[in-house]
Amino acid sequence: MRTFGLDYGTKTIGVAVSDGLGLTAQTVTTVRRASIKADLAELSRLVKEYEVTRIVLGLPLNMNGSEGPRAEASRRFADVLGQSLGLPVELWDERLSTVAAQRTLLEADVSRAKRREVIDQLAAQFILQGWLDAHRAPVEEGYDPEDYDPEA
Repeated sequence: MRTFGLDYGTKTIGVAVSDGLGLTAQTVTTVRRASIKADLAELSRLVKEYEVTRIVLGLPLNMNGSEGPRAEASRRFADVLGQSLGLPVELWDERLSTVAAQRTLLEADVSRAKRREVIDQLAAQFILQGWLDAHRAPVEEGYDPEDYDPEA
């Protein structure tokens, strides 16, 4: 079961996907927004291709935690997305995800043109990884990974 992470913007939708175990998030693509119908059709295609069973959509809150027009638009999109694709859609606080993505790309010395191409999908990856980390089962106390025997 895989989960999509989406960074929903006015011009693009960044897309990331989890691995099958729900441990890590990887970038997938950036969907150039055209119309709601075209956007949903492309996301539906990607959901089928990656066998996605849940979607985490970034909720752009203000730094003080309040919601502005972009958060309202994301909530509306989450409702339409869930109804259209028949999948659960969970909103996740995305504050600073784009800032973290920009910092990562700058530290990696990625060119300005390439940054523009991948920033939204990297932000989606940060959103999804945050959600995955928060929903991971806690490790048992006393568990030592070095004691793990995959053959047992």
